[in-house]
Amino acid sequence: DVGEIYSRLLDHRPVIQGEIRYFIKEFEEKRGLRELRVLENLKNTIFDTKEHVLPKCEQAMQDPLSEAFERLQAANTRIHRLQEREHEERKLQVDKLLASREKRVAHWEEFMREQQKKRAEVEEEHRKAMERLKEQYAEMEKELAKYGSF
Repeated sequence: DVGEIYSRLLDHRPVIQGEIRYFIKEFEEKRGLRELRVLENLKNTIFDTKEHVLPKCEQAMQDPLSEAFERLQAANTRIHRLQEREHEERKLQVDKLLASREKRVAHWEEFMREQQKKRAEVEEEHRKAMERLKEQYAEMEKELAKYGSF
């Protein structure tokens, strides 16, 4: 008796399981229909986009894109020419600098040769002056030697 009373009053599993089955069945049916409608709407939207909107967008973009591409090519060509000119100008500047450097080196070498010649001339004059002074002092000593015997 007690088991029967317990199962009728406190054991609600059979009732709850039935309610759960009913809820799941209703949820899946409604969800399935709702998802089917959503998928159908998506299919229609994709088809419409593919057949009508995409070609219009492609056509609308084609003309401006081709014009922009042509402008970019023209700009690229101009930039390339400017870079070539700049490269040529730099090369000319480098050539001028090298020529100027060679000129300075040649001028410096000529200057050093002149300095060597002048140094040699000054040394030669100094040597001659020393020779003259030695001779002069030698003569003065001879003269003094004559007068020194008194």
